[in-house]
Amino acid sequence: MATEYLCKICRGHLNVKTSIVMAATKVNSTERGLIFLNPEIGNYTTTTHPPFTIKEGEEYIYTCPICHSQLNSTKYPHLVRIIMIDEDKKEFNIYFSGIAGQKCTYKIRGTRVETAKGPDAKLYGKYFEVPEEDRKYL
Repeated sequence: MATEYLCKICRGHLNVKTSIVMAATKVNSTERGLIFLNPEIGNYTTTTHPPFTIKEGEEYIYTCPICHSQLNSTKYPHLVRIIMIDEDKKEFNIYFSGIAGQKCTYKIRGTRVETAKGPDAKLYGKYFEVPEEDRKYL
């Protein structure tokens, strides 16, 4: 079994061939379209259909193209969460920045950060380093 990426709500498969597909809407705008993300953690290559382009520094709301649920985290501002199931059928939460151009990805199993990738990972690392009982104060 190859690595699978799922919607956190409907658990529908977001993988299409060699990409993860989601719908994206620019915050406070009507600009929207589909975005294809590279599934390799730490690879920030994206593809969109012109004229919809992702503008660096802008925040986007990501939604599942199947159930249309918002994938942006309500717990961690500016982060998006999807589910990853690896080849060994282990399940992880994958968080990445919803702000275009910020390169950070977190692979989390339970409360343990397995991987933190990208030059901007330090921006949101505080969310995952705080003990669970203290996170409500963030």
